[in-house]
Amino acid sequence: MLQKSNAFSGAPHRLMNTSVTEPIRARMRLYDRENRRLYVNAEERERFIRTAERANPGIRALCFTLLYTGCRLSEGLALTSGLVDTYSHIISFRTLKKRQMHEIREVPIPPVLADVLSGLMEMKRPDRPDPASLPNSLLFEHNGEPLNRITGYRWIKGVMEEADIHGTQASPKGLRHGYGVHALRCGVPLNMLSKWMGHSSIETTAIYANAVGKEEMEIARRMWG
Repeated sequence: MLQKSNAFSGAPHRLMNTSVTEPIRARMRLYDRENRRLYVNAEERERFIRTAERANPGIRALCFTLLYTGCRLSEGLALTSGLVDTYSHIISFRTLKKRQMHEIREVPIPPVLADVLSGLMEMKRPDRPDPASLPNSLLFEHNGEPLNRITGYRWIKGVMEEADIHGTQASPKGLRHGYGVHALRCGVPLNMLSKWMGHSSIETTAIYANAVGKEEMEIARRMWG
């Protein structure tokens, strides 16, 4: 089951509309112009987890990495073993959107993801007899080659299909948006979520505040008794 309480604490923050946020919100949204949801919701997330658990180790590890970190697909594919600290439960991502600078962000991960990644790295060790080469080896491979974006996308779509998740949200981007929505609903402060997701501005992260949050749900429950 998805870990909720330990990593997510604090109160969700909401930003007021400003002239700065409007252009960003014009590009970033949780529903498209045809009113189709762009993020994986809680029920779909649970189905995705159950289905990914039955997949082979590489596919399961990629699915869980995107689900539990909200990273971009390209950032996940660029991970090396040396960037994964399964003991401390931290993954270090190169924020690829900021191409003019070398920026690494640390993202906390739940034990279930640490265990899956640890198992994947153990499987790779026989193929890396030189211990010094392991930290620099890419985490995700396919047929002995670095996993490319097209194949990685197909892996995610295949698990989505098997989990009976269809629509615009059935994609790596849907997992990333779902992570943002889930984090705010669990009380992650907006500035912390912005750092975890590698956004260049907190105004970008503010899109997730448009989803009904934890405080609103509690108020609504009191309203209806």
